[in-house]
Formats: sequence, structure tokens, C-alpha cells
Amino acid sequence: MATPFIAGAGIAASAYAARYAIQAWQAFKARPPTARLRRFYEGGFQPIMTRREAALVLGVRESTAIDKVKEAHRRVMVANHPDAGGSHYLASKINEAKDILLGKKGGGSAF
Repeated sequence: MATPFIAGAGIAASAYAARYAIQAWQAFKARPPTARLRRFYEGGFQPIMTRREAALVLGVRESTAIDKVKEAHRRVMVANHPDAGGSHYLASKINEAKDILLGKKGGGSAF
């Protein structure tokens, strides 16, 4: 007499667990997209580039060491070099970002 009751309770518990799992999965899939780490900066440029924008362009922090800034500059420039089909404007902005982070230039020109 107890065996069918235990089997029924086990099946009911399994069904509720499966229902909860399906609902959780659907809620997980329906959540809004969050900001993900991007490989390169996406967006427009300010008239005068700031250190923050320069760091976003190169994909580093504002307080990054000089060698890391140079490495990031090389990586981004290889992907956007004018000789490889990239834009002259983007290349100039990438160089401007490097100069700002290395302290060679206080501000950018308004393009």
C-alpha cells in the first residue's frame, strides 16, 4: 500500500522539478542582453579625446602601464591599418589615443 504512494510522490516531485527547470531556462533565455566585454571600442568619438575615451579605444584601463598601452596600440592598429583596408580616420584616432595615454599629447583635435 505504501509503495504506490511513494512512487506517486516521486513522480510528482520529478514533474515539479522538471517544470521549475523549464521555467528557469526560459527566463534565462528571455533576459535582456547585458554589456559584454568587447574586443574593440564601439561608438562615436568626442570632439576632443579624453583619457577615458582613449582607454576605451585601445581596450585598456586609464592607469595601464606604458608597455601594455604600446601592445594594445599595436594590436588595434594591425586590425585597422589603412594599408590593410582600414580607415585613415580610425588610424589617426588610434594614434591619438596612444599619444594621450602615453602623455605625449594633452588633448586631441576636433575632427
